[in-house]
Amino acid sequence: MSETSSRPSISLTLSLEETFREPVTQALRGRELQASPAIEPYLVGLLKEFAKPTEATASPLTQPVTFLLRDAMEANGQERFKRLQALGDGVLYGLGFFAGTLRGADEEYFAHVGSSAYEHAARMLRANHGRAPNVLEELATQFGRLVTVLRDVADWFSAKAARDEEALVKLYERWLKTGSTVLQGELGQRGLLPLRTPAASTDGRFAKRSLARALHPGAARGPVRARRPERRRVRAVQRGRA
Repeated sequence: MSETSSRPSISLTLSLEETFREPVTQALRGRELQASPAIEPYLVGLLKEFAKPTEATASPLTQPVTFLLRDAMEANGQERFKRLQALGDGVLYGLGFFAGTLRGADEEYFAHVGSSAYEHAARMLRANHGRAPNVLEELATQFGRLVTVLRDVADWFSAKAARDEEALVKLYERWLKTGSTVLQGELGQRGLLPLRTPAASTDGRFAKRSLARALHPGAARGPVRARRPERRRVRAVQRGRA
């Protein structure tokens, strides 16, 4: 799906669990997701796994998910369960953090594979444990909404990592493209309150000019043209002198 090297930077001064808990909690609250208490620690654990991914963990990001689902369904017992859960985790993480690399149809297909993987794993749990609380079933049924939660987490990290003007321009352009409420809030906290317009959403140069004016309000904006009535008077005087 994407290269894992493009993952947003993570603070090393806190434990991974502490690093991820705050943005996950904020994202779940911001989306008003009706989730069981098991979802938050599951997402935090998932992000911890992908902060230091193994080859197996990262396989949904580097290998065709269709083949991974086929191989998982052909496996047996515990191996089948592990592969299905890993596939669901990988697709959920990939869509949350690398959505910009996918087209609309591709994104829908990946989401279908991810939710299907979780659903098959959930069925295996139900077969062994009856109707006990099943977080995998919840992940399957709320897959699309949980993708948006992880996108908010990714935006949160991108915003916290933006420390210079170039990074702020990229952050601003991303906000224009996605309309992320997380990025809008971060830009607003820094005193950058741009208006979203149709021209801005398609013109990167517009974004840079708008942000430059916000970052440097005293900078010159080019020559000031005379107002229309003044220009007419100037032309009339020039004609009279001719």
